Amino acid sequence: MRKTIWALLGLGVVPQALAADTLSTNGFSLCMTDSDIEVQDLDVTYSRSSKEVVFDVAGTNSKEQNVTASLTVTAYGNQIYSKEFDPCGNEVHVAELCPVPLGHFAARGNITVPDEYASQIPSIAFNIPDLDGQAKLTLTSNGKNVACVESDLSNGKTASLKAVSWASAGIAAGALALSGLSALGSAGSTGASSSSPGVGDVMGWFGSMATNGMLSVSHPTVYKSFTKNFAWSTGLIPWASMQNSIDDFRKATGGNTTQNSYIYLSGLSTASSSNGTSSKRSLDMMYRLLARSSSSGSNSSSTSSTTNCGDLSVSSIKCYGEEMMIPSANIFMTVLLVFAIVVAIVVVGILLLKVILEIWAMYGNFPKKLSEFRKDYWGIMARTITNMILMLYSIWVLYCVYQLRNGDSWAAKMLAAITLAVFTAVLAFFAWRIIYMARKYKKIEGDTTGLYENKETWRKYSLFYDAYKKGVWWLFVPVIVYALAKGCIIAGAEGHGMVQTTGQLVVECCMLLLLLWNRPYATKSSMGINFTIQIVRVLSVACVLVFVEELGLSQTTKTVTGIVLIVVQSTLTGVLAILIAVNAIIFCIRENPHTKKQREAENSNKDLDDLTPLDARESLLIEHPPKRDFAEMSKFNFTGPYEPYQDHPRHRPDSTGGNDRLVYADYGVAHGRSSSQESGHYDHRRSLSLEGRKPTTPGFGMAY
Repeated sequence: MRKTIWALLGLGVVPQALAADTLSTNGFSLCMTDSDIEVQDLDVTYSRSSKEVVFDVAGTNSKEQNVTASLTVTAYGNQIYSKEFDPCGNEVHVAELCPVPLGHFAARGNITVPDEYASQIPSIAFNIPDLDGQAKLTLTSNGKNVACVESDLSNGKTASLKAVSWASAGIAAGALALSGLSALGSAGSTGASSSSPGVGDVMGWFGSMATNGMLSVSHPTVYKSFTKNFAWSTGLIPWASMQNSIDDFRKATGGNTTQNSYIYLSGLSTASSSNGTSSKRSLDMMYRLLARSSSSGSNSSSTSSTTNCGDLSVSSIKCYGEEMMIPSANIFMTVLLVFAIVVAIVVVGILLLKVILEIWAMYGNFPKKLSEFRKDYWGIMARTITNMILMLYSIWVLYCVYQLRNGDSWAAKMLAAITLAVFTAVLAFFAWRIIYMARKYKKIEGDTTGLYENKETWRKYSLFYDAYKKGVWWLFVPVIVYALAKGCIIAGAEGHGMVQTTGQLVVECCMLLLLLWNRPYATKSSMGINFTIQIVRVLSVACVLVFVEELGLSQTTKTVTGIVLIVVQSTLTGVLAILIAVNAIIFCIRENPHTKKQREAENSNKDLDDLTPLDARESLLIEHPPKRDFAEMSKFNFTGPYEPYQDHPRHRPDSTGGNDRLVYADYGVAHGRSSSQESGHYDHRRSLSLEGRKPTTPGFGMAY
C-alpha cells in the first residue's frame, strides 16, 4: 500500500536524470519552553548514496550534563525513521556532546541508517517538489526533556517556478493577441462570435487555480506552491519599490507598518546561514515553524499576526500574499496599482495606434477595415476597459471585500468601496441597457435578433454576449452574478474553510447546470472548451474539500489529491495553449470568413440581366436560392408558355365586370397594382373562396 501511495505521488513530477541525492533540513523551530539547552542552529542531511544522516547542532547550555538524543523523521504524516542514541556510546559517539558543556557548544556527527530503514525511503522522495517531511531532535537528561527542536525537510525542489509563471503569461498574451486580430478581422461585421479560447477564458481559468490556493484549508505544500505560479493573473505581482510606496501611503493614512510592511517581511524572510552569509528562506516554511513554536508556547518574537499564517485555517489570503512577498495590508493597493498600470498601457497603446493610422491615411492607401477604428477610437477604448472590468470582476470583488474586512488604512478602504461600487455600477448599467434594447427589439420586430444584426447595437454591447447564441444572449447576467458570488464567498468566509469550499462548490455546480441546460455558446469549439473548464472547476473545488481540516483526512491522502489536481489542471492548461496555437495557425492560413461572406453577398446582388438559363443561381438544387425581386421583374411582359411574345401587356378586363374572379396568368406581377383601387380588388379576390375554381396555366418565369 505504501508503495502505491508513493507511486501516485510520483505522477506530479517529471523524472530527472540528474536528480538530487540528499534530503536536508530547512530552518528550525523550538518545540518546548523553559529548556535547559537552547538550540541556536540545526542542520540535518541524509545522503542516499552513503546512507548516512549527518547532523550539525549548536546552542547554549545552562549547566554541564549528560544527555540522550532521539532523532525522528516523518514524511507526509508517516514516521519513516526513528533513532535513539547516546553521544557517549560506541555506536554514535559525539565527543562535543559527551557531556554537553556549560555555555556555548557546537557538535557534528553522523549516523549510519540501516538498510531496513533506508529501503523504506522511496527514490521519488528525492525528486518530488516541496517534500512534506519533518525531522525532530529531542535531548533528554535523567528522563527529562531538556531540549526539543524540529525542522522541515527539503530536497531542493519546488513546484513554484518562475518559468511556469512566464509560460502562463505567454499563453495569456497569445490569447489576447489572437482575440485582437480576430476582432480586427471582423471589424464592421455583425453577429461574429469571438474566438475561443479567448483571453477571458484563459484569465478566468488561471484565476480559478490561484484562488484555490487562497482558500482557508490545509493545502499540501506541493499544491499550494503550484498555485503560486498563477498568482500574477489575480494582480499579485511583487515589486519592491511599489510595496515601499504603498507602505508610505498606508502609514500616512492610519496604517500600522511596524510589523506589516515590506521591510519587515523582507527581514523575516532572510536568515543567516552558518558561514555568515545571508540566504532566502521560504516564507511558508517560516510560518509553519513559527506556528509550531506558538502552539507549543515558545517565546517566539513573532507577533500573532505573523504566527497566524502557520495556521492555514485562519487567514489564507493574508498568507498567500505574504508568501508572494506582498504584505497582507498591501494586497488591495497592489492589485489596484497593477490594474491602473494595465489601463494606462491600453490607453497609450490605442492612442499610439490612432496616431499611426492617421499618418497612414495621410500618406498611404488606408484599408477600409480600419476606418471604423479611426471614427470610434474613444468608444473602442471605453469598451476595452469595460471588457477588463468584466473579465476581472470576480477577483476585484474578492480583494475589495478582503480590504474592507482586514485593511488598516482608511484611504485604502475608501478606494476599495469606491472602485467596487463603480465597477458594479458599470456592469449593472450595461446589463440594464442590453435588456432594454432586447425588449425594444422584441416589441418592434418580434424577436431579439436586432442585438446581433443592428450594427450600432452590436458595436456597443456585443462584448457581453458575442460568444452566445441569439436565443441565449441573456446569459451574461448570470455570469456577472456568478463572479460576484465567488468573490464574496472566498473573501467573506475567510478563515472558515468548510464554508468557503462548500459555498464555492454550490456556485460552480449551479453554473455548470446552467451551461448544460442552455448550451449557450455559438460555436462547437467554444461549447467544448467552456464546458471542460467548468467541469474541471467543479472537480477542483470538490478535491479541495479533501484539504478541509474538519474532515480529518491524512496528510498522505491530501498530498495525493494535490498531485492529481496538479496533473489535471496542468493538462487543461496545456490543452488551452495548444488550441490557441492552432487557432493562430488557422487565422493565418484561412481566408477571413467575414470578408468571404461579404464578397459572396456582393456577387449574389448582381443584376438579373446577365442571367442565363444555365446559371447555377437559377438551379432548383441550390441550397439557399436568392429571393427574387418582384419589383424588378415587373418591368418585363410575361405570357403563357405557348403564347407569342407581345410588345404590350394584355388588356385586362375591368375589375367590375364578370371576370373579376379570374386568376391572371401573370399573377399581377406585370403591373404590380400600385393603385389603391386595384390593390383593394386584389385583396378582395384573395379573400374569396377557392371553391369552384379551375386550374390555370402558370405564369411563365415565376419561381415555385
